[in-house]
Amino acid sequence: MATSFSSDRFFKSPAGLLGAAAAGFAVGMAANFSRKAIVQGITAAQGDWDEGLKAEHRMTLKLFDAIEACEPRQTKKRAALLVQLQHALGKHAFEEENVVYPAMRDHGQIEEADRLVHDHGYVKQYLFDLSEMSSGDPQWIGKLRAFRGEIEEHIRIEEEELFPRLREALGDEGNAHITAVMNKAGMAAA
Repeated sequence: MATSFSSDRFFKSPAGLLGAAAAGFAVGMAANFSRKAIVQGITAAQGDWDEGLKAEHRMTLKLFDAIEACEPRQTKKRAALLVQLQHALGKHAFEEENVVYPAMRDHGQIEEADRLVHDHGYVKQYLFDLSEMSSGDPQWIGKLRAFRGEIEEHIRIEEEELFPRLREALGDEGNAHITAVMNKAGMAAA
């Protein structure tokens, strides 16, 4: 005798609800892991830690470009791009503050690392201020451009001065280690 499946009866039973919840949880976890792998995969594909961070710098500047390309009336698009910028910079800061800057301190770049952490405080301030303002406010785009100028100077100092010094101080084995640890941190923050 064939039995028919009744979703109504299945979801009303405790076992059915528990099974559906477990399946939903598993699907959600898999989707989250896949998203994290894609986000961090872009950085990891660049090779060493400094190249990964440079790629993230370029992606950040592209987000600024996209925001600045919006018409003033495209407030929802500006706001959505600002959220993407917040996430990208949050992940990036997590990698630097938890891996790269401590390595800088360990290799004699203490004041420099502290300055970069200090800069990150202002990044958070800019992001907060921009998220609190209406993206249609005429002052919003000016604040965004000032923020971009600060970011570009931060990037220049890291890429041209500080990261090359750290890379040299670490040697091949140290660079490989920092790359692995940074990618793990990036995966956690993604």
